[in-house]
Amino acid sequence: MIELSGLIEIRWHGRGGQGAVTSAELLAKAAISEGKYAHAFPSFGPERRGAPVLAFVRIDSNKPIRIRAEVSEPDVVVVLDPRLIKIVNITSGLKEGGVLIINTRKSPQDVQSGLGKWMVATVDATSIAEEVLGVPITNTTMIGVLVRATGLVKLKSLFEPVRQRFGRLAERNIEAMKRAYEETQIKEPA
Repeated sequence: MIELSGLIEIRWHGRGGQGAVTSAELLAKAAISEGKYAHAFPSFGPERRGAPVLAFVRIDSNKPIRIRAEVSEPDVVVVLDPRLIKIVNITSGLKEGGVLIINTRKSPQDVQSGLGKWMVATVDATSIAEEVLGVPITNTTMIGVLVRATGLVKLKSLFEPVRQRFGRLAERNIEAMKRAYEETQIKEPA
C-alpha cells in the first residue's frame, strides 16, 4: 500500500454507463463517513452510453476542499475499461509515485513495463462482475481495488453508501467489492 496523505486527487476513466460517476460518489461518501472532507464530480460533454467519460474525487483528512476544477495531476488513476488505454492517455498528469489501478487480466508487472514510476494495481474486475453481479459493470468492483491499493478509506465504510445506492442489489455489489479487494495484485514502482 502506498502512503497517501493530505489532499488526494483521483481520476476515474470509464465509458458512459459503466458507473465511473457512481464510483466517485460512493468513495466520497465513504470518506465523509470517516470524518474526512471529500467531493466527487463528473466531467460531462455530449457523451453517450459507451463514450469515454471522466469522474473525479478529492479527499482530504485535514481540511475542507475548496478546489472545484477537474483533476489534471491525480495521485490515483482508476481505469474501468482496459480498452481505453489505447484511445485515452490514462497516465496524463499522474504524479510520480502515484497509483495506477486497471481492470485487466494482465499482471501488474506486464502493465508496469515501461511505467516504472507508478505503483500498478490490477484485477480482472470484468470477470468478477460477470460472476457476482451477472453483468460486466465494474464500478463497485474497482472500488475494492482502490481501497486495497491505497487504504484511503476502510472497505466497510463503503457498505452503507452501497446499500443506499443499490438497495436490493447492494449485497452482491459488496461481495464483488470484497472479492476484488482480495484478488488485487500490486506492483510497487521499479
